[in-house]
Amino acid sequence: MAVEWSVVVPAKRLAVAKTRLSPLTAPDGALHAELVLALLADTVSAALAAAAEDAVVADVVVVTDDPRAAELVARLGARTVPDEPDRGLNAALAHGARAARTAAVAALSSDLPALRPAELGEALRAATGHARCLVADAVGTGTTLLTARDGDLAPRFGPGSAAVHAAEGARPLPGDRPGLRRDVDTPDDLAAAVRLGVGRHTAALLGRLSLPAPPR
Repeated sequence: MAVEWSVVVPAKRLAVAKTRLSPLTAPDGALHAELVLALLADTVSAALAAAAEDAVVADVVVVTDDPRAAELVARLGARTVPDEPDRGLNAALAHGARAARTAAVAALSSDLPALRPAELGEALRAATGHARCLVADAVGTGTTLLTARDGDLAPRFGPGSAAVHAAEGARPLPGDRPGLRRDVDTPDDLAAAVRLGVGRHTAALLGRLSLPAPPR
């Protein structure tokens, strides 16, 4: 029988999220909030599409205390839970894992606008035979996906998290999956995601952003 996964996505309060992207939107704080929401919406939409297309994803839950983020993802079709610990990213992910509807839980970064549903489904199927797995970001140092078959995520997201997760027993998943690895922290990251092809929410904002010129 196939393992079913709950995908947990964290969403910070908009006022403190993605501050390194502010050069793209300054001085328009409202546009910055729109960009953060668009990144979240495209990530959650891809996870929900994976649930619709592939029985491997059974549940998508977003952990957030931001009312705009909660309203957005609920409208898309995800569940929400409040960030009751309010002690940062890893505490929020652990809390979300406890609210999951399946024993197998996957923590997914909220800033993956180029994520394809098939990439997520493939990664979760590859993780099925292992207690814990990870997908490193495009740079190779961070983590964009962390999985646990028994729900005990033990998340250690942050600088150098890929090495920390691996040292604690998470198996790096083979395969490229560029959209799953391309998280967006900086303007150059977003430009790279655009080259891969971003979802409709992020794409709708591109004409209003000051994106870096593509490399020659």
